[in-house]
Amino acid sequence: MKYAWFLAAIVGLFHGSCKAQEKKGTSIPSSIYDFKVKALDGSTIDFAEFKGKKILIVNTASKCGYTPQYEGLEALYKTHKDKLIIVGFPSNNFLRQEPGTDDEIANFCQKNYGVSFPMASKISVKGSSKAPIYTWLTEKAYNGFENSSVKWNFQKYLIDETGKLVAIFSPGVKPDDASLLQALEK
Repeated sequence: MKYAWFLAAIVGLFHGSCKAQEKKGTSIPSSIYDFKVKALDGSTIDFAEFKGKKILIVNTASKCGYTPQYEGLEALYKTHKDKLIIVGFPSNNFLRQEPGTDDEIANFCQKNYGVSFPMASKISVKGSSKAPIYTWLTEKAYNGFENSSVKWNFQKYLIDETGKLVAIFSPGVKPDDASLLQALEK
């Protein structure tokens, strides 16, 4: 009984550290390969299927000045799809530039840009409703690389073939930018 307070304190610390691993009741996986997300078409995008390839994750929007980057992303994907997967995450976090439903977004991407790379269902990439995958991408405690915040639509996160976050590119960095292409060659 004498050490009950000590034991309670240790249990409390352990419980608190476990809670730090959770966000809004959702556990944040330690590896990018543990994520499974809903696709625009209702199927599942399983990141475990991308082991051995680089992954470029991009938050997208249909009514943004950067929207024409879809064309460059598609060209990049077609050129490098043997070693690169691109996953688009539509979000409506910036000036309501992605107001559409999943079906409307899918139709827009196909009709205007012929997007063939995987597109996830619309999510939030910031704030209290941030999707778990974006918590992983933006918090060093999970990604082991660095803390970041999503500044605008078309910010890019590059993950290497082993599942490690290795680079973050601002929205203005186009898919054919030399810095992005060099990172893909590393």
